[in-house]
Amino acid sequence: MKIFHGTATALAVFLFLAACSSSTSMSPGQSGMPADVDGPLPGTSTAVTNPVDEAREQGVQTYRQMWTAYATAGTTADWQSPELTRYATGNALSTLTRGLFGYRELGIVTRGQPVLNPTVSSVEPPDLPIKVIVSDCGDSTTWTKHYADSGALADGEPGGKRHINAVVEKQVDGSWKVSDFGVHEVGTC
Repeated sequence: MKIFHGTATALAVFLFLAACSSSTSMSPGQSGMPADVDGPLPGTSTAVTNPVDEAREQGVQTYRQMWTAYATAGTTADWQSPELTRYATGNALSTLTRGLFGYRELGIVTRGQPVLNPTVSSVEPPDLPIKVIVSDCGDSTTWTKHYADSGALADGEPGGKRHINAVVEKQVDGSWKVSDFGVHEVGTC
């Protein structure tokens, strides 16, 4: 893996349209409800989503999904897994696919899953985020590398807790993807 490095910030413009409500009442026969009933229609919500909270949630969720997709692809060293492109792009995707391609060439697969404990370090810009910085103390103790043909451990490197930084960015299509990450040595957290 590599040590975290900066990534260029993409400029994006978002237009938000506000829904207008009419103050004109319908007659009881038009809507199926009396004209004097106030409040939301059954099955609808009036909760307003906070864009900062939504970005934080999407950042952590996408980060977790990227590692799950990578661990799953690692069980067969499938460097072309379409799941990787669902959750990663740019440097992050390149790092993941190169790693899996290398494993494939060496006849290595992975077993298990990393244990993740991600938190959001920051969001940018602070009022309408399109970038989330995630910090993690990931544990790779039970996520091991094995030779595919024999099942024997592929290296003597011990797993353990390591600090991970990641950049998760909102894409043009509205999805969130990890664009860069860095994994530090065992024992850094």
